[in-house]
Amino acid sequence: MPVAASAIYFLNLRGDVLINRLYRDDVGGNMVDAFRLHIMQTKELGTCPVRQIGGCSFFYMRISNVYIVIVVSSNANVACAFKFVVEAVNLFKSYFGGAFDEDAIRNNFVLIYELLDEIMDFGYPQNLSPEILKLYITQEGVRSPFSSKPTDKPVPNATLQVTGAVGWRREGLAYKKNEVFLDIVESVNLLMSSKGSVLRCDVTGKILMKCFLSGMPDLKLGLNDKIGLEKESELKSRPTKSGKTIELDDVTFHQCVNLTRFNSEKTVSFVPPDGEFELMKYRITEGVNLPFRVLPTIKELGRTRMEVNVKVKSVFGAKMFALGVVIKVPVPKQTAKTSVQVTSGRAKYNASMDCLMWKIRKFPGQTEATLSAEVELISTIAEKKSWTRPPIQMEFQVPMFTASGLRVRFLKVWEKSGYNTVEWVRYITKAGSYEIRC
Repeated sequence: MPVAASAIYFLNLRGDVLINRLYRDDVGGNMVDAFRLHIMQTKELGTCPVRQIGGCSFFYMRISNVYIVIVVSSNANVACAFKFVVEAVNLFKSYFGGAFDEDAIRNNFVLIYELLDEIMDFGYPQNLSPEILKLYITQEGVRSPFSSKPTDKPVPNATLQVTGAVGWRREGLAYKKNEVFLDIVESVNLLMSSKGSVLRCDVTGKILMKCFLSGMPDLKLGLNDKIGLEKESELKSRPTKSGKTIELDDVTFHQCVNLTRFNSEKTVSFVPPDGEFELMKYRITEGVNLPFRVLPTIKELGRTRMEVNVKVKSVFGAKMFALGVVIKVPVPKQTAKTSVQVTSGRAKYNASMDCLMWKIRKFPGQTEATLSAEVELISTIAEKKSWTRPPIQMEFQVPMFTASGLRVRFLKVWEKSGYNTVEWVRYITKAGSYEIRC
């Protein structure tokens, strides 16, 4: 359920009420006294941001030198409450010139009361978009002398912006050069056995866009996802030559995406916000293309010596390369001395992390690199536990490669003025939790 807040309080570090707003009559006006007595004076502010006192729950967060406290008398969505607080603070900052502290609240209490009436109704959150609220709450806040003067321009047609479906974009935008930048960023999560079999693997990705387009454009994005291609061939009554297809799981869209059209046509259609935003997030669990294969061999020779051999092979195309490759090969805590040899990059023993840190600045595709090391250990009588062998960890970035196989088939832009656009598409795959057991 939503937040259903009964009251919201703004307190300073001493516990004095700067501003408060009661949205329901199911709590008394002295609830802030309970917060001061049972939470602030007991020095338990940093232990947990959610506390129950009597029949009420207190959700609180410290921003600068101000505590924002939401009081609810029934079961409520805690994540939604804190999300409301964060968005409300961003809204206040946009009015106050980037500052939010006790002085900003004291200098703008009339404006804050007006905003509190708009952003929450009977305890339920409403629209917190600064672009929308500034259309009809035009009062300017008292700005800090250290804050920068915002460059927001007044937006015409306030009624359309407030009630329409494109509240995230204002009208009248104009650019000399109309460009769209699209980045597909993926993180590979892997757990592999020492023999090379995959125990767990998935890809989490997001599509980031940066739009510099004039007017009110309508964009359509086509991907090589299986469901979308099947729907497209069904609508066109002919098979679609698409090559490899993928199945997207757990897809989350930005609010600008037309969900009605996506449900019926399986196409991503949207009127984009101006500037940078995250269009969608997704996850893939099947058919993952691993960028690296790692084959470790670790031999314990008695209690004082150990041999380590690690072979790393890049599986992506020969014309590609990985950047910033780091392989962390674990060694026991009682390591005294190491002798390391590598065929590429540099490696050394890192005592603080108990590992051999192997760094390769540029790793070409379809190549192999090996590490060979002799490790001398300190023999201790007290240490009788066997070494648990933590997994090998990898970090990397591979430009122009997607572990999921996701590809942009087309990106179309329609605008009534008919201007030409330049589209830029970039792919990058990074290591998430990329681990190989020894």
